[in-house]
Amino acid sequence: MISDNRVEPEQVDSIIGKVTKYSDHEGTYSGNFSNHFPKGTKYYNIKGVNISEAIAIKLSDGSYIKAVYQGEYPGGASFEWANILWSIAGLFMLVVVTFIVIKKRK
Repeated sequence: MISDNRVEPEQVDSIIGKVTKYSDHEGTYSGNFSNHFPKGTKYYNIKGVNISEAIAIKLSDGSYIKAVYQGEYPGGASFEWANILWSIAGLFMLVVVTFIVIKKRK
């Protein structure tokens, strides 16, 4: 959870990751995604603070803000009909191509 607390640059330690995917759709991604910060935003551990408690996020202006851990994100890859339809279309095309190849061999 993003807080309003600033982190002083001297409190910031090494980089621990970065945002790899931005999504404003709740529950659609897992891992290093953000619904607030753009892809590429870096995050760091804070000296003397366990990363399971809080991390520092580097803002576009070069300052840092604290994000506190509030448990596992309940989201994850969500069910999407588009994925199902593309899978069915791909399977259908495979069946059609297989049928055509078998028919031509006879």
